[in-house]
Amino acid sequence: MAGFLGRLLLDDKGSVAPTVALSLVALIAAGGIAFDYARVASMDTELQNAADQAALAAASQLDGQAGACARAAAAAASLLTNRTLFANEATGARPVVVANESACDGTGSIQFYQSYDQVTDVPGTAATTDAGAKVVLVSVNPREAFYALTPIVGALRSGNIGAQAIASLGSAICKMPPVMICNPDETGGNITFNPAAYVGDGLRLTAVGGGSGTWAPGNFGYLDTGGGSSGVPGLREALGWNTPPGDCIETTGVDTKPGANVAVTDSINTRFDIFDSNVSCPTGGTCSPSINSVKDVVRPGNANGGNACKLHNQGWQLSSNYYGSGNLPVANSTPGALTVANTPDAMGYPRDECHAVSNNGVCSGGRMGDGAWDRDAYFRVNYKRAGVTPYWSGGTGAGTWQFNTGLPANATRYQVYSWEMANRGTTVDGVSVLGSRIASGSGGGALTSYGSPQCGTGQVPNSTTPDRRRISVAVVNCVAENVHGNSTNVQVVKWIDVFLVEPSLNRERTNNGDMYVEIIGETQSGGNGQVAGQVIKRDVPYLIR
Repeated sequence: MAGFLGRLLLDDKGSVAPTVALSLVALIAAGGIAFDYARVASMDTELQNAADQAALAAASQLDGQAGACARAAAAAASLLTNRTLFANEATGARPVVVANESACDGTGSIQFYQSYDQVTDVPGTAATTDAGAKVVLVSVNPREAFYALTPIVGALRSGNIGAQAIASLGSAICKMPPVMICNPDETGGNITFNPAAYVGDGLRLTAVGGGSGTWAPGNFGYLDTGGGSSGVPGLREALGWNTPPGDCIETTGVDTKPGANVAVTDSINTRFDIFDSNVSCPTGGTCSPSINSVKDVVRPGNANGGNACKLHNQGWQLSSNYYGSGNLPVANSTPGALTVANTPDAMGYPRDECHAVSNNGVCSGGRMGDGAWDRDAYFRVNYKRAGVTPYWSGGTGAGTWQFNTGLPANATRYQVYSWEMANRGTTVDGVSVLGSRIASGSGGGALTSYGSPQCGTGQVPNSTTPDRRRISVAVVNCVAENVHGNSTNVQVVKWIDVFLVEPSLNRERTNNGDMYVEIIGETQSGGNGQVAGQVIKRDVPYLIR
């Protein structure tokens, strides 16, 4: 018996039980705290995710158009359905609530701002208009959770936990010729540009290359899309190919690219059916002319061989009597419409009369024209009948171009171009629209003007195919932004569409690195439903905080 008692006193096999018993309370408490903390953290994550998604939904509606704030608020409040699974102060579906707002009033759960300073992490001025709302702050209604496994079960609660998110809308323009122009209206006191005020007006653009000097109003240059080949070959690809290479360009901040030269504008000329060198259309893409390639150059009717499509005396060339040659129009000091006796042999869409002969002519301000171009002379040259009255005349009666086309007396060049393209190949009042016309000479070598392409397959614009003689360009304030050949993050005043009026070549009124265009209007990314837009615009909402 004594031995047994001794062994019992020395036995330590059950000593762990008291230790476990003593620590069990602490272990349960720690587990409860961990469980409840994880649930509160998960609820916080749920609420923040809901705020993020609501802010992104709201930002997607900030397009600057009427009703943007109301649409953004409605999207934040109802476009997305969010649930909290870890809040337990309410029963049922437990929805995350964002109180809807109806206007840009700067109050409530949804607030709008004109900007956001990401350096100081502070919103800018509150927005009070749809156009000014660029940034949205969304707050979700707070929720709370009751603790379940903490020492006093169900007696403690998390308190109100909410969440906020700030978002904005980023835009980019994709798959477009990378052209920029210096704001022709920029002065010391004006840095705006209203394209609606200049629809139909001609604009002479002077090419500039690199260098550190600031570019001037009326200059044009190129943008860096970050794609395609480097240097001049990359610009040729971007300007000549039907589908330009490269990435999207932000609608606000752009980077300029040096390299404007004749070899680059040769690629623009492919849109006019002129292929002036072996590299005007770089290998790897297609450079289609417009199906309406009316221009002020002619070529021999029997042109063939390697020079037939080049600017060459065996290919495309100016006739000896073209619009703007010497005394056409009457004089640079007194430009105006041509008389019947003073009619060119060949004529493309002419410049504004005030730009007609010299570089800037007598146009007010030089670069910008006034939209007054010689419509009568254009139809007189290009719409000749074989009859007693040999051409379509001005006026409104039968036999006039207004009567035959239905166009107004002040028709823009782009309107005439579009009418001709829509009616190509048909005979209207004795004339084949976009047919060929002998300008001078006789026989097979007679210099002939062509309305349809002879060197490439013409591209017809439709709902998926852009117009080859219509391009979108960025308007920037070159003086205020100190723009040069390698400027970065240059702010864009407007994106506008322009019509390419004439090919770039040496004339007495322009150099072969310049362009003459007509303003169509502000760029619309979606086109008009029947003709594809010149650009693809992508709007992507993004979180700021």
